[in-house]
Amino acid sequence: MAEELGLAYLRAYLDSLALSSFKNGANVATGGSPIRKDKGYSPFHLDAQIAQFRQFKARTIDIVNSTQQEKGKADLPKPEDFSKALYTFDIGQNDLQFGLSTSEGARAIIPEILDLFSTAVQQLYGEGARVFWVHNTGPIGCLPSNNKYYYGKEPLDKNGCVISLNEIAQEFNRQLKANLAGAAFTYVDAYTAKYNLINPAKDQGFVDPLDFCCCPEKVVLNGTVYGGPCANPLKHISWDGIHYSEAANQWVAKFILNGSMSNTLIPINQACHA
Repeated sequence: MAEELGLAYLRAYLDSLALSSFKNGANVATGGSPIRKDKGYSPFHLDAQIAQFRQFKARTIDIVNSTQQEKGKADLPKPEDFSKALYTFDIGQNDLQFGLSTSEGARAIIPEILDLFSTAVQQLYGEGARVFWVHNTGPIGCLPSNNKYYYGKEPLDKNGCVISLNEIAQEFNRQLKANLAGAAFTYVDAYTAKYNLINPAKDQGFVDPLDFCCCPEKVVLNGTVYGGPCANPLKHISWDGIHYSEAANQWVAKFILNGSMSNTLIPINQACHA
């Protein structure tokens, strides 16, 4: 997004102001973040991120309105920028993945996840947020790690994706879209963008989408050896069996940022025009 808009990358909220500029905003996301509290892979659940955003906003306004040094003010957004900013979300997949390993089950917790998400958005709205860019969740059944775990246990589609897991992701996305109906959101179909890469992967210059590298140890699955360093990272969709490679992310971003995967059809530069 930053590259498409010609902006510097967003700095992490916890970076030092002395070493960073936040005038284009801040990133409060972390790897592995869930929406639900204490039920995921990271303690930085969505509610904690909202709290950090509120702190960032309050401290920014305090510094800008104070008599503190101009350097700090120059590297922070203006108070009025918070109501003009684009608030982006890409969260929920970790909740579903975590739910797969619990007695609750991933499908059963979708309403709870989305209720918490809605509450978080309402809190941001109360802080002045008005423009939201929301990614739905990707095809979790196509993650190589899930193929490895469920191989021989669950039916697979022609690409080796676990059908039942993708159906869970699709149900999450259906309810997410319904949850956002009638509000000022740009709903981004990241699921379709990612699956449109996985389905014709070899035609797009990539290797088998289930092939991955850079994991701690090699794994033999159905006679194929996975893991170890990538001979050509630019041809891999997944680099560790869970996360997309830089090359795959750039491919997906091309469709997301031009608006072709958005409802309504709006490119990122127009979403930020206000």
